[in-house]
Amino acid sequence: MDRSKGLGLWILTALVVGNMVGSGIFMLPRTLSEVASPAGVLLAWVLTGTGVLTTALVFGNLVVRKPALLGGPQIYAKEIFKPGTHASIFSGFISTWGYWIGNLAGNVAIVTTFAGYLSTFFPVLTNQHELITIGEFTLKVGNALTFLVCTLLLWGTHFLVLRGISGAGKINFAATATKVLGFALFIVVGLFAFQKSNILPFATPRLDEAGQSVGLLSQVNRASVSTLWAFIGVESAMVFASRAKKTMDVKRATILGLLLALTIYIGISLLVMGILDQQALINSEKPLIDAMGVILGPLGAKLLAGLGLVSLLGSTIGWVMLCAEVPYQAAKQGLFLPSFLKVNKEGIPTFALVVTNSLAQLFIFSTVFNSISAAFDFIIYIATLSYLIPYFISSIFQLKLVVTGETYNLETKARWGDGIIAALSTMYSVWVIIAGTADIKTFMLGMGLLFSGVFFYWNVVKAVKPEAALKKGLAWKQPLEEE
Repeated sequence: MDRSKGLGLWILTALVVGNMVGSGIFMLPRTLSEVASPAGVLLAWVLTGTGVLTTALVFGNLVVRKPALLGGPQIYAKEIFKPGTHASIFSGFISTWGYWIGNLAGNVAIVTTFAGYLSTFFPVLTNQHELITIGEFTLKVGNALTFLVCTLLLWGTHFLVLRGISGAGKINFAATATKVLGFALFIVVGLFAFQKSNILPFATPRLDEAGQSVGLLSQVNRASVSTLWAFIGVESAMVFASRAKKTMDVKRATILGLLLALTIYIGISLLVMGILDQQALINSEKPLIDAMGVILGPLGAKLLAGLGLVSLLGSTIGWVMLCAEVPYQAAKQGLFLPSFLKVNKEGIPTFALVVTNSLAQLFIFSTVFNSISAAFDFIIYIATLSYLIPYFISSIFQLKLVVTGETYNLETKARWGDGIIAALSTMYSVWVIIAGTADIKTFMLGMGLLFSGVFFYWNVVKAVKPEAALKKGLAWKQPLEEE
């Protein structure tokens, strides 16, 4: 690839911010209020922001130190074991599979949120009139129209991305710039409508599904998985490292994008909690719009809904690009099905794009059976847990480099610093995994999705042939990347 025509710093930063500040900014204030008091929410943001910052530093460091390993954090799984062996290939494949499934779910969460905010202009999307009844299943008008809107958005974006990464990236940049300016304006206006009484009592117990009282620390644990969802996408620049103009831009874009997103998230969350009382927030399907409606009335709500649509459109473009790029880059490393290597004349992985969006279409069926908020809650929980394994593996791989001294030569100070950051990132990943899988049903469902990829693993083995690859120091049989 001609690097001079690649993605620059600001396009990469827009991908990071655009993919992070997507559906989460619009729906998380409600989700978090359900599981934690204002004090628990604030603590969860601080702990998650700190933990993800260490993980982002690990990502940026690995891109610079291991520039040949491109395609995302899941790629490093194969490097933990002896190159070319079954253990190396299987760990890389299963990590990629889980990360890919997480991407799919993340994209669907954004698409469904888009439909939710569109209902501000077209209330018929929430119409509860019964359209069809088959047995115990009843299809309502609003659910059917929501499904149609989500489908059109998904496949419209699909054909846009097929025209080229650069063009899609520029549209994403424009949408991201619009959303950042819009949210900054919301924060300024929201300061004048903030009511201290809405966040009081600041630290109070919450009740779980069984009616048991949940204390502050347990609230933070429960909120940690949801707040992590807000930072999913921090590795976006890393996934597109092979398409960047400069490798160092990937690290810079990752850190800059994270800091911008963290500022927006904390500011928006605190303001929404101060504008809406806690019960109103918990019951809201569109918390930001409802908050703006309190400040500026119906016109303000519509303005913010319009901003939300622009924001989510940009995020959809970024996530569709990310979803297709992950299996494609993994296939280039010999860790995924060889059919995913097929690209068009613009360098877009066409087969990966078609399969990814076809699977996303299946996820979208959840909107037929549930409300937007119910579908969102289910999707983000499963998606977030799918991401934690690659994040954890990246931290472990960084620790391996520090312990062995590989790539460090005589850089003792840098080695110690990277080791501390990697250790903190590892501990953070373990904490969220434990907190997120405390519920056995969630744990089993997450593991089921992760290991469902085993059924396809032998197709990868047939193409890779570990023993032969090991002798040659390769992991692939020389695939063709162009049509």
